Amino acid sequence: MRLDLFLKTSRLIPRRTLAQEFCDAGRIRVGGVRAKSSKEVKAGDELEIRRRDRLTKIRILEIPAKKQVSKEAAAGLFEVLSEERFEENF
Repeated sequence: MRLDLFLKTSRLIPRRTLAQEFCDAGRIRVGGVRAKSSKEVKAGDELEIRRRDRLTKIRILEIPAKKQVSKEAAAGLFEVLSEERFEENF
């Protein structure tokens, strides 16, 4: 499954276009490497999502069979490994 679709389906990022923007801005890493939105992800991959004031590291547990899943099922697609909050210095 494409990275942008997984981020949307898992509800880590609310919209696919926003997921694509995160990828284009270099805010998403797969295995420590900047990833394009078209990157194919699989179970076991570790993602880093950098938002304005936090860095979330997750591991993909399962790739859904379809593009839409329930809210409860979406929470079971990944596990949060760590979440760091930091102050933004601009």
